[in-house]
Amino acid sequence: MGFRELIRKAREEKGSPIVLALDLPPDKPSKLMRRARQVLEAVALHVCALKVNFHLVLPLGLSGVRPLVDRAHELGLACIMDAKLSDIGSTNEVAARYYFEIGGFDALTASPLVGWEGGLEPIFSLARELGKGTILLAYMSHPGASDFFGLELPDGRRFYELVVEKAIAWGADGLVVGATRPETVRDVRELAGPDVLIFAPGVGAQGGEPRAALEAGADFLIVGRSITLAEEPGKAAERILELLKGR
Repeated sequence: MGFRELIRKAREEKGSPIVLALDLPPDKPSKLMRRARQVLEAVALHVCALKVNFHLVLPLGLSGVRPLVDRAHELGLACIMDAKLSDIGSTNEVAARYYFEIGGFDALTASPLVGWEGGLEPIFSLARELGKGTILLAYMSHPGASDFFGLELPDGRRFYELVVEKAIAWGADGLVVGATRPETVRDVRELAGPDVLIFAPGVGAQGGEPRAALEAGADFLIVGRSITLAEEPGKAAERILELLKGR
């Protein structure tokens, strides 16, 4: 089963489009792991996937994060490493192999800015070989993303439109488009068609409105601080899900 099928199956089984961004504030590794486990267990019924960033990988290491990934898989969740890989091909390939084989992740994110030849090609080749997924950044959720992703190109297109074109040509499984920009989500959906997955971060703490992002064409909502920093993460995730269902 490929990554697209895996995460779509998880979304259907959980009845939720929420991807938990388990990005915790700095702390001692033992406390981070304890808190990460607590949050994961509390929200597993209300999310379809786990996304890990450097907040956990740097202090815990890939071997330290692996038990969280394994537990997430046991709970029926797909697991994404938000690596945003953006180096030369040989370095990208080494990093991707570690994330896939040591970390146990089902997919990773990468920046389109390094291009294909000598850049992203080895990641895509390795992902296909291992049955893993690749997700490209099309338009991030923070204000400064417009400096580059929103640039107008000489042919009149915006840079993010070129990213969508490349993502299709390269065979990317998904695209990241900020929930803070629902109109851009809509544009990307129209350009990408129904097969490419759209992941929308920025819900909650950054001001992204979850229902607007889904109505614009996002497949998944990436939610972090609104859940992880809540006193009761499980109830926070459940409230977001109820809001999406109009309750």
